Amino acid sequence: MRHYIYLSLFALLSLACESKTEAEKIIDKAIAAHGGKAYERAKISFDFRNISYEIFKSPSSFEYSREFSDSTGLVRDVLNNAGFQRTVNGNPVTLPEDRVKAFSNSVNSVAYFAFLPYGLNDPAVSKTLVGDATLEGKDYHLIKVTFAEEGGGEDFDDEFLYWINKETYRIDYIAYTYHTDGGGVRLRKAINTHEVEGLVFQDYENYKPADKKTPLENMEGLFKAGELELLSEILLEDIRVEFVE
Repeated sequence: MRHYIYLSLFALLSLACESKTEAEKIIDKAIAAHGGKAYERAKISFDFRNISYEIFKSPSSFEYSREFSDSTGLVRDVLNNAGFQRTVNGNPVTLPEDRVKAFSNSVNSVAYFAFLPYGLNDPAVSKTLVGDATLEGKDYHLIKVTFAEEGGGEDFDDEFLYWINKETYRIDYIAYTYHTDGGGVRLRKAINTHEVEGLVFQDYENYKPADKKTPLENMEGLFKAGELELLSEILLEDIRVEFVE
């Protein structure tokens, strides 16, 4: 009987693996290549554009925070499962709903990109293998990511393309649409890699097209043709990792 149970469990595990789509298998490999299970108990700290961030995301909870100083004093924003809270010099601040939404989106956006590809297996994420691609002499799996409205957050209608290196399974390029602040489309190219405590973090060049209504699928061709404008650089500084039990 014990032998039968082992065989049944093995069969179930095999069936679960076989039921995954090719896109899901590729994303699994990408997550492993960038740090894998270590993400689940890692608290990440870094500086980005003179703002200090701390990020933690486990399968059951998350907390993203940032700190900076301005004319009002020391500002701290915290976004977690309970919602968003801003304090100034340690005192809670009441904000109008539109500001809460804007600040929440801002904190969440930085956390999302810093933690990639961890999070791409969340239940609200839908992944599709578009096909193969070649960029700057390297071969890629091209994966499209969309989000369900339920559980997909405020920006569930954003769309992403990920170019995942066929040799390293790291994400070398990202293109995405967004709808905040008038909307638009961007392409990011990884330019620096930081490996800290077994986790991989990347800096990016950030490009935009002349027309913000450019279809997402056109961004690769525009990049190859040199027709995207370098808008900014996304640089993470003083990266630190603490593992939480």
